[in-house]
Amino acid sequence: MSQFSQDPIFLRFVELAKTHGVVYVLAEGEDLLVVESVEFEDTDVMPFWSNEADAIAHCSEEWSVYKPEAIPLDVFCDGWLKEMYDDGVLIGTDWDESLNGPEVEPRELLEALALVQ
Repeated sequence: MSQFSQDPIFLRFVELAKTHGVVYVLAEGEDLLVVESVEFEDTDVMPFWSNEADAIAHCSEEWSVYKPEAIPLDVFCDGWLKEMYDDGVLIGTDWDESLNGPEVEPRELLEALALVQ
């Protein structure tokens, strides 16, 4: 069982992503926001949000050049998560204004999304 299976932020992300069929990433043209993990040394994390308003809230200060970009959930699951797994990039789920939130393995997120009906 996942260490995040009981994390309320992670569970909310999964539930809302399934309900709305979309997740949001921050993009500046072709460049996507990637940050260093606070939990794991030499590991990148790409944050995603389950709703556009929360993603927009992060487009300020050093991230003011970024805009939220919607990714259909099927595209996210079928392409993005596999590629991120292959690249060793973690997923940040619904980070708050202080950039706190779960950092999860792409495979773990894929499994959670597949389980939620």
